[in-house]
Amino acid sequence: MTTPAFTLQRNTFGRLVFTGADGEPHTGVVPVRAFPIAAPDEGVSIVSTDGHELAWIDRLSALPTALRTLLEEELASRDFAPAIQAIKAVSTFSTPSTWTVDTDRGPTEFVLKSEDDIRRLGEGKLMITAGHGVSFVVTDRLALDKHSRKLLERFLF
Repeated sequence: MTTPAFTLQRNTFGRLVFTGADGEPHTGVVPVRAFPIAAPDEGVSIVSTDGHELAWIDRLSALPTALRTLLEEELASRDFAPAIQAIKAVSTFSTPSTWTVDTDRGPTEFVLKSEDDIRRLGEGKLMITAGHGVSFVVTDRLALDKHSRKLLERFLF
């Protein structure tokens, strides 16, 4: 466990307050993951309201529990990427196409504008960006059911 050279707490307005080794408080800081999908535990930057990096955290898991919990709560409110659990149907095998999927947040439909909107992240992970800008994640495409894998393979070359 690593003890950081800063403190982080929420003020009465719910905003994060960072206090560095110099003792100067910075209110309204934002944690930002460097690799939110590929390595969510690694590389978190704490950024001030004017966009300057105040601290770098190599691994969230190395932080004390209270600080890690605070950062994970804040990051969860910023990271919105529903995980696709099943692909029920696609309207056509050319693009644009409408996908009907089940996610960890419930069933939904989205439009895939281009095959280029499906990005491979390694180790079977995919990120699919819908036409309206929401990114969906497939954590392990080989773990999907047979029907879902068959539909997905038509779009992966």
